[in-house]
Amino acid sequence: MQVLKFGGSSVANADNINKVITIVQHAVKKNNNIIIIVSALGGTTDALLEVAKLASNADSSYKEKLHQLEHRHLSTVKELMPIERQSGVLSMVKKRFNEIEDTSNGVFLLKELSLRTKDSIISNGELLSSQIFSEKLRSLDIENTWKDARELIITDSQFCSANVDFISTNKNIQSFFFSLETPICILPGFIAADKIGNTTTLGRGGSDYTAAIIAAALSVSVLEIWTDVSGMMTADPRLVTNAKIIQQISYQEAMELSHFGAKVIYPPTLQPVMSKRIPVWIKNTFAQYEQGTLIQNVSSKNGGSIRGISSINKLALMSLEGSGMIGIPGFSKRLFEALSDEKINVILITQSSSEHSICVGIEDPNADKAKAAVDKAFAYEIELKKVEPLVVEKNLAIVALVGDNMKNHPGISGKMFGVLGRNGVNIRAIAQGSSEKNISAVIATQDVKKAINVLHEEFFETTYKQINLFIAGTGNVGSKLLAQLQQQIQYLHHHLRLQVRVAGIANSKKMFFDDNGIDASKWKELLQSGDSMNMQNFISSIQKKNLRNSVFIDVTANNDVAKSYPHFLEKSISVVACNKVACSSSYEYYKKLKDLAREFNAVFVFETNVGAGLPVIGTLNDLLRSGDRVNRIEAVLSGTLNFVFNNYTGEKSFASVVRQAQAEGYTEPDPRLDLSGTDVMRKIMILARETGEKMEMEDISNNSFLPSSCMEGDVENFYKEMEKHENHFKNLAEEAKQARKKLKFVASYHSSFSGDTGKAAVGLQHIDPQHDFYHLYGKDNAVLFYTDRYAEQPLVIKGAGAGAEVTASGVFADIIRAAAPTN
Repeated sequence: MQVLKFGGSSVANADNINKVITIVQHAVKKNNNIIIIVSALGGTTDALLEVAKLASNADSSYKEKLHQLEHRHLSTVKELMPIERQSGVLSMVKKRFNEIEDTSNGVFLLKELSLRTKDSIISNGELLSSQIFSEKLRSLDIENTWKDARELIITDSQFCSANVDFISTNKNIQSFFFSLETPICILPGFIAADKIGNTTTLGRGGSDYTAAIIAAALSVSVLEIWTDVSGMMTADPRLVTNAKIIQQISYQEAMELSHFGAKVIYPPTLQPVMSKRIPVWIKNTFAQYEQGTLIQNVSSKNGGSIRGISSINKLALMSLEGSGMIGIPGFSKRLFEALSDEKINVILITQSSSEHSICVGIEDPNADKAKAAVDKAFAYEIELKKVEPLVVEKNLAIVALVGDNMKNHPGISGKMFGVLGRNGVNIRAIAQGSSEKNISAVIATQDVKKAINVLHEEFFETTYKQINLFIAGTGNVGSKLLAQLQQQIQYLHHHLRLQVRVAGIANSKKMFFDDNGIDASKWKELLQSGDSMNMQNFISSIQKKNLRNSVFIDVTANNDVAKSYPHFLEKSISVVACNKVACSSSYEYYKKLKDLAREFNAVFVFETNVGAGLPVIGTLNDLLRSGDRVNRIEAVLSGTLNFVFNNYTGEKSFASVVRQAQAEGYTEPDPRLDLSGTDVMRKIMILARETGEKMEMEDISNNSFLPSSCMEGDVENFYKEMEKHENHFKNLAEEAKQARKKLKFVASYHSSFSGDTGKAAVGLQHIDPQHDFYHLYGKDNAVLFYTDRYAEQPLVIKGAGAGAEVTASGVFADIIRAAAPTN
């Protein structure tokens, strides 16, 4: 014997009912006896509830609503049944809707809706659908018996959520089915009756419960629950696009997941079948050949310790605290009694070992009632200051990891809390039973989607980790970065298992967002169609989106953008800075950013601040982490100046060579920053700070080679003044040539940790042929690290130090570091 239950979506219309008929016909071939439990046509119960509520509010529109519902059922019959078989079924439908209307009219006149009357009205959905289904089978010459479940399932009189009298119910079920002569029996789900015959309902998931009650009473071989999904999933597919079907799961795991919001099956459904160890299959009516989920006594060991992730929204957290609670028995009892008296269900409990506080989670709508009840119960202690008034926090949710295999697997909690922390999800409370089947964390409702997604990536993903990028700046470097991202998207997915998406872009005029990822081949058109750029709005939009694994990338030279970094880091959004402003501003701000990144588990990286795509800062940090000490740094850090002095021979004016460097994208947006040495000062200061030196710009000496008049006025005046002082530049070049040396703009730093005073300087120098800087060509940079380990021969980093393409590649590398931090 087998029990099949079909949900509301499975019988929502004539087409779906025909799909169910096919499933039943297939089942009949395999089993001699089939019991079918049918829900109301999809949406009918809610519609009947609305009719009842409208009537109780003296709103006459209930009649129109009821008429629409009647028309839907009549149309379904006409689509399903051959004309010669319609008459009797249509009459049944009309008769039942007449009864509903009579009851609703009474509610309308009295303006009162009791729970008993509500059950009487909403029970008609299953009575209608099951009889229609039974008649459809008969029209196909499939013999069956329709049985009113109210004659079998006996409950108490707690209407809308009645409790089953299993002794009477099991006796009725066994007596009826053991004498049943037809191979198929159809019953309405959800409904029952009390001992004097009043209609009751079994509450949420009641049709599943009906099926389980009958399956357990008859000890059937299997219970199949047919719905519109292909089984229980590792997470809610509405929140996690890559959620997977759970092929096998234990009763306990399924109950834990269903308790914490998995709507495929409800906890009461499993209780009757669990004691009989009857397997339960969750199957998809619309994909009947898919395996679905098998729920049984012990789930298979699939190698993973977590079976699924679930959540409950609309939670309120209540905290009872006070020194008067310590060591005094009975406080918890009184708390729970106060809640019980108000019929408030407790979802989660946690208590500190000091006994100073106890925390419980309840449904949000009950929060005010709960506070009033608890404060009243502890009024005496509150007055004496032994206990504080109950503290209530709303707009919370629970996320839960569920799995039998978590037991005795160290590190599960650590992974859970670690990944949540790295994504800025604050945990308000934690609970774990001694059975270790569930770890629950209370978080803000706004963080639920992000939390479930990052947990799913951590425990289930073998394919990819999603990274969401927000890019400010679409100039030379920014546009090259977007092109590189587009080019490498498949590589990152296949080789690094990263799904990198650009979720937002902005320039000085416009900003554009797309949570599903901006098409990198169309970013210019999309950005043009976006909203006007406002930095504060850009920040708040990113924060509100609250996407997991978010990274903000600054490819501007803008002060306001650089000042925005704390807003991101405080929300655990990593920051990749190509912009040097932040790290070269005050030491206090630089340190604040580093501290915020550490405090909020974010990544703050800025490799391209110093050597474009060269691994200068990364190498420096590797030296320091490994225990080496930096004593001195010498560096050519301006690709612009190196390009200029490598290409200036006196044949073309110095100003024209600088213009060429700007045209080829080697200079800062304002080339005066390069030529004045300011940009080099910033870079050497950043390197000094990374070694641990507390240094400001005024601590660096600058031996500038530019005449002072060149720095007056605007950029165009800068070029005019350089033309005027062409002889000055020729003399510089000639002096170096006569000495058989080359001109290089060199930065140096002497560490205070090596006994020096922590000095830094920049300036134009004559470099002899034996020096490492002599053979720097084009826009090359070079950095020499003199350390305890590299005392005689320095560690040399050399390569292109300017250009949009290499700088973009450096930013790209920082994005990958931020996406997969190693520390």
